[in-house]
Amino acid sequence: MLEANEKIVRMGNRSLAILVWMAVALVSFGGMALVDAKQASADEASHAHDLTNIWAIARGGQLYDNWAAVLERDPPDQAHPAYPAAGKKKGKTTWRCKECHGWDYMGKDGAYAKGSHHTGIKGVRGVAGKEPAEIHEIIMDETHGMTKELMPHSAMEKLALFLSRGQIDTDRYIDRKTKVARGNPRRGAQFYQTICAVCHGFDGRDINFKTEEKPEFVGTVAQKNPWEALHKIRFGQPGVGMVALTVLEMDDLVDILAYTQSLPAK
Repeated sequence: MLEANEKIVRMGNRSLAILVWMAVALVSFGGMALVDAKQASADEASHAHDLTNIWAIARGGQLYDNWAAVLERDPPDQAHPAYPAAGKKKGKTTWRCKECHGWDYMGKDGAYAKGSHHTGIKGVRGVAGKEPAEIHEIIMDETHGMTKELMPHSAMEKLALFLSRGQIDTDRYIDRKTKVARGNPRRGAQFYQTICAVCHGFDGRDINFKTEEKPEFVGTVAQKNPWEALHKIRFGQPGVGMVALTVLEMDDLVDILAYTQSLPAK
């Protein structure tokens, strides 16, 4: 009996030691995780899955892309008052947020630093993390001129929420010089083939975004403008039933982008 009791005590001590070690390890790793969390960028924090706001953020991402298509409204025929005369776009398209601020949200400091979309207007990265109510006011200011007749306040709130919490630092996920996604295409194939291929096809050519003479497929966009492709992977295509995948982790989304860059462009 004594030997049995001693054995139980020794086992108890060993178990207690293991539990203490685990507790110390959890505290240590937890501390490291806390430090890492403090060092995380604002875009990673904004991508946290807020179950009460994720749909609204996704909707805001679509509004940033093309609010008129989302709301099924016609923007003014004339160019946006703040669109520069030197810009190469005309009329309704100048009312899209992305047209001045870019798919990478960096405006003149990003992919729109030159080319047919160049305006010299700064991006929207500076408002990331700001209170949505403050951004709402900016949307309605004299420069942006978004009245409730053009965009109802409920939509402005979602756009503001996206600008505050939905933006990312695209340079972390796409090499600006080569346009190559910093993802794993093999892993991305698993997502694409079970979700995206339902509509776009396994080779990405079931939907042609342009004409037979000048076709544009998933692979075309992903290779030519990966910032646009990533935005649409995250938030969907305005005006159609494309699924917003922003509920997935950023690594998953970038892996999908990497795979789509391997699809045919023609």
